[in-house]
Parts: sequence; structure tokens; C-alpha cells
Amino acid sequence: MNPDLLRGNLELILLTILEDAPLYGFAIIQEARDRTNGYFEFKEGSLYPALHRLEQDGLLSAQAGETGRNGKPRKYYALTDAGRQALDAKRAEFARFTGAVGRLGKA
Repeated sequence: MNPDLLRGNLELILLTILEDAPLYGFAIIQEARDRTNGYFEFKEGSLYPALHRLEQDGLLSAQAGETGRNGKPRKYYALTDAGRQALDAKRAEFARFTGAVGRLGKA
């Protein structure tokens, strides 16, 4: 996969994964992998900065949850109301974009 495609759509992907339920970092990685049959393989080095950026932008909230294997509480990320609105807007924008790309094909 072209990493530029992932970078350009990372927010949409993360907001979509978190749409139904709060998840912690590793669970987000697993969910992305499972839902896409391994197409999306997030690295922690790109995932956590994106999650923190979305939290700073008010699109995600974070809460400490159950303790992980390392003895530290896991940080669960959930969509805020603003995050749900952003997800709707990003989905609409992506649909317009992919529709326009599709119309570029041979007639």
C-alpha cells in the first residue's frame, strides 16, 4: 500500500474504527487489520501521534481503562460529538473524491 494514501486518510480510518465503541491503541491496530484482511497495518509510531492529534482537536476523548499486561492502565479513545460530525464530513468528502477519481476512467 502506498503510505501517502494511508497518511491522507488516517483520520477517516481512525474515526471510523472508533465509531461504535471506545478502544485502546493495540485494539485499534488489531481492529484495522481484522476489518481490512491485513491491508491496514498501523505502526505505533504513526498511530499514537494521530490519536493524540485527534484528541487535541477535540474529535476524540481518552479515558484510562483496564490494566494491560505491563501493569499500566490502557488509554481508551472514543469519539466526541465533534468527532462524529467530523467523521460524517470526512466520509462525504471521501465519497466525492473517489467518485471524481472514478469518473476519470475511460469512457
